[in-house]
Amino acid sequence: MSGHQCTENPPHLDPNSGSGHVEKLGNLDTYVSGSTHSKLAVLLVSHVFGYETPNLRKLADKVAEAGFYAVVPDFFHGDPYNPEDKDRPLLIWAKDHGQEKGFEDSKPIVEALKNKGITSIGAAGFCWGAKVAVELAKQKLVDATVLLHPSRVTVDDIKDVNIPIAVLGAELDQVSPPELVRQFEDILASKPEVKSFVKIFPSVKHGWTVRYNENDPSEVEAAEEAHKDMLAWLIDYVK
Repeated sequence: MSGHQCTENPPHLDPNSGSGHVEKLGNLDTYVSGSTHSKLAVLLVSHVFGYETPNLRKLADKVAEAGFYAVVPDFFHGDPYNPEDKDRPLLIWAKDHGQEKGFEDSKPIVEALKNKGITSIGAAGFCWGAKVAVELAKQKLVDATVLLHPSRVTVDDIKDVNIPIAVLGAELDQVSPPELVRQFEDILASKPEVKSFVKIFPSVKHGWTVRYNENDPSEVEAAEEAHKDMLAWLIDYVK
């Protein structure tokens, strides 16, 4: 976890946001949205502010409207990053909430989805969550993945992905700058057997897809474009 951009424009968390509900899934409280009869699921892995982020739940509802069973687990066990807690800056908080642990916690989620009769699973990871999503992809625990403004995803991670993967980056990202995202693109281009899509969005910062200013039309437009790209990828490869 690095960079102040990971914590800019913190959301106002709302446990009652979204049209879905919270239930236990894989031993984690999880926001779920969509039909339980769907055979297709999408696991959305949050940024450091967690699963009560209204914009993230709104996106999960959008994924559900497309026919998926959308799940947003609380990987932080009720302890999302709180920028007002000056005794626990991001690097201190992250020691208690490593992305490696997030990946381990994601395995029972995947298993629980399969036990519900889900036959195909996609993952979308945002900032902190992108590292979890790429690990799921590397282990082929999901069928397709989307990384949105990733944090701590490396060139070696991308080399080890052999399922359909999309990477959505930001022109003004200081955490995963365009230069790194282009390296990802080059690696994926050298593996034509792996379906891939890489896009760098102009004039936006790290976190723009879930921490946008709802009163700024240009920010909303950029976020919604990314959401459409994410959903199109999932529709194409989670089936």
